[in-house]
Amino acid sequence: MAIDDQLNQVQQRINHALMHYGHPSNQVALLAVSKTKPTAMVEAAYRAGQRDFGENYLQDALEKIEALPLEGIVWHFIGAIQSNKSRPLAEYFDWVHGVDRLKIARRLSEQRPADRAPLNLCIQVNSSGEPNKAGVSFAQLPELAQQIAALPNIRLRGLMTLPAPTADFEQQRAPFRALRKALEQLNHEGLTLDTLSMGMSADMEAAIAEGATIVRIGTDIFGARQ
Repeated sequence: MAIDDQLNQVQQRINHALMHYGHPSNQVALLAVSKTKPTAMVEAAYRAGQRDFGENYLQDALEKIEALPLEGIVWHFIGAIQSNKSRPLAEYFDWVHGVDRLKIARRLSEQRPADRAPLNLCIQVNSSGEPNKAGVSFAQLPELAQQIAALPNIRLRGLMTLPAPTADFEQQRAPFRALRKALEQLNHEGLTLDTLSMGMSADMEAAIAEGATIVRIGTDIFGARQ
């Protein structure tokens, strides 16, 4: 199936879920996870109307950014962040999902070019409490969020999570619900966050039910990883 058809199918799923759960029709942005995929496939998705693209691997992403200086294209980094690789993230990306340390956020703030808008940032939360997974705990989140929100050259937008996989719909909803409540509490304490980056191909509907504003979809757009 062509990429434009795949994009259309995913958007139909999003629209159906938004309608089913009574959310506004424009609540969810589709982030096309283009990691490992060739530049030609990214360009095909762009030509089909997609604008937001998510990358996990820095070098691969930088090659695509250089090759595709397209109007309106928005690059999100959604992979693990090494502190010694923060400069290119600060220089070339529009969004960084997955920050869970103040040290990384400070480096991104310091290294953001003065002629670029503040870097949009999401804090990664370990919503399932998995011992070996990246992400800050819910207990540590409030302090980290306030510290990051105070940094110059950073716009703290919200929270991101990658919960433990499960096929049970109600179990899928639980960590997403916890993330939404955490964001609501942070806003109650004075922040102005507007982003819940949560949900992928297998649990997108559960995430949308709980208020996702960005869903990260790869395989259902570009096909299985080669």
